[in-house]
Amino acid sequence: MNDKPADLSPRFEPGGWMQWPDNEDYSLQFMRVLGSAQEGGSTISECFLTASRIVAGDDESWYRAWKTIADINKARGDIALEAGNVHSALSNWLRASNYYRTSEVFLKLDDHRRADTLERMRACSSLVVAHQPSGGELVRIPCFEGGFVEAYFLRAPGAGSRASAVVCVGGSDHFKDEHLHTLLRQAHSRGLSLLLADLPGQGSAPRIKGMVRYEVETAISCCVDYLIARGDIDERRIAIFGGGLGAAYASRAAGLDDRFAAAVCDAGIWDMHQRVSTTQWMSGDEGNDALGDEIRRLKRHGGITSIKCPILMTFGEHDWLDIRHADALCAALKDEGADVTLKVFAATETASAHGQTDNPTLGNEFVFDWIATRLTRARVPADA
Repeated sequence: MNDKPADLSPRFEPGGWMQWPDNEDYSLQFMRVLGSAQEGGSTISECFLTASRIVAGDDESWYRAWKTIADINKARGDIALEAGNVHSALSNWLRASNYYRTSEVFLKLDDHRRADTLERMRACSSLVVAHQPSGGELVRIPCFEGGFVEAYFLRAPGAGSRASAVVCVGGSDHFKDEHLHTLLRQAHSRGLSLLLADLPGQGSAPRIKGMVRYEVETAISCCVDYLIARGDIDERRIAIFGGGLGAAYASRAAGLDDRFAAAVCDAGIWDMHQRVSTTQWMSGDEGNDALGDEIRRLKRHGGITSIKCPILMTFGEHDWLDIRHADALCAALKDEGADVTLKVFAATETASAHGQTDNPTLGNEFVFDWIATRLTRARVPADA
């Protein structure tokens, strides 16, 4: 009989860094904030200092530790601004926004501290947006019946009178503030302006009855309307980017609106998965390759996607999806004449977790290179 205790020390696993191997939820959230260090959303030392103050599974210790480091960065940013050091102020506010968001993750929905913490996150994000060298705006875009999309518009430095732009959305529990520290540098270094959006029911957008609906992705077309109406965006060079489970929203939006010149999305595979899961639950059928069968069925009957623009699908080797299904979908799309690229990040290069959470820099470098290339091609009319 082997009574040797399990090794619970921090370690790197195929899906990324596990700070607390016996607590997956805590470890995944820590991996997210640690991975953002490369884009300025945290610092490695602050992450590990904060982790040393956390007892895995103790939500109060998690909240206190991350809020403490968030408060420190916010104060440091304010002092830097008073001294005229805007760059340092921006760096500290960006980290503070991410740390406040992290501190809130395990608070209960009815905890009164959630609203205060998220307001502090938004305040820091607003400071980052307002002090961008190229200008930044908080905008509310009307949609549905009295609803709105709240978004940050961040114009690329040196952009001409008709710039390229990328509409960025996330999943149901997403805050646009999270894209602020993961995407801003990658987009602006390639001359791409950003519209980071909270769709109805997400982030700062109100959860009003009738607004939060399955068709939430239709609000993305309102974002395109807004960009075109600005007058400083080239309507031929607008892309859609869906981060994490927001890739499903991006797929639906690109299928509904043919004004996108490029789409980083899941090409509908999440919706296929949900449909198959529901069918299996109702029928009691537990087929070994039900999703693969669905892809093959759609291919036989046509109409596997209504997306007309070039598509990029990104997955990690240790993503939620069996990569064989992504391969099958990609092949089916190509057979229908779609311009589709599938990128699978291997564990040997990292970025192999869902949404490339373990190494967002590697993932977003590939994504924004692809977007920039497709939008550059879109400058030239097809009949030129």
